[in-house]
Amino acid sequence: MSRNSRKIEILNAASKIVSEKGIFNLTLEAAAKEAGISKGGLLYHFPSKEALVEGMVEHLAGNYREKIATNAEADPIDKGKWVRAYVDVTFNQTFQNKDMHSGLLAAKAVNANLLDPIRELYTDWQHEIENDGLDPIKATIIRLATDGIWLSELFDIYHIEKDTKDLVYEKLKEWANE
Repeated sequence: MSRNSRKIEILNAASKIVSEKGIFNLTLEAAAKEAGISKGGLLYHFPSKEALVEGMVEHLAGNYREKIATNAEADPIDKGKWVRAYVDVTFNQTFQNKDMHSGLLAAKAVNANLLDPIRELYTDWQHEIENDGLDPIKATIIRLATDGIWLSELFDIYHIEKDTKDLVYEKLKEWANE
């Protein structure tokens, strides 16, 4: 097994703990046990809890950035392609992998500065949104609506019914095509 795949297994294990048991149950020992490795093995990749959480956030940010860029590149229509990619990835891939997003919750609890990769990502995304050929305010509203659904589910505040979520998704996509 490669070092990188072992790191991803550890990140997934840590994310699962936060998602299922809460941030206060994330310890290096618990992450090692969940990943099926020794604590020493975990420490080789992540020398502290802060480093582990930082890895969780960086992994999430990198995956999210890559998926959106790939979707935008594949869109044959230039106008609105970035906004459509953002909506597609968030609705169709992000909602399915809730465990990995728990890294954001962990970062906020452990050290808010660990959210910097996501902050930088959002700064880049907002620039893309405002320069995607759509009305910048409308494009921003589409992003905020998408984020609102995602964050309300991440924080377990409210889970919109699937049929309603599907209709919201379709309406946001429609707006991103106008």
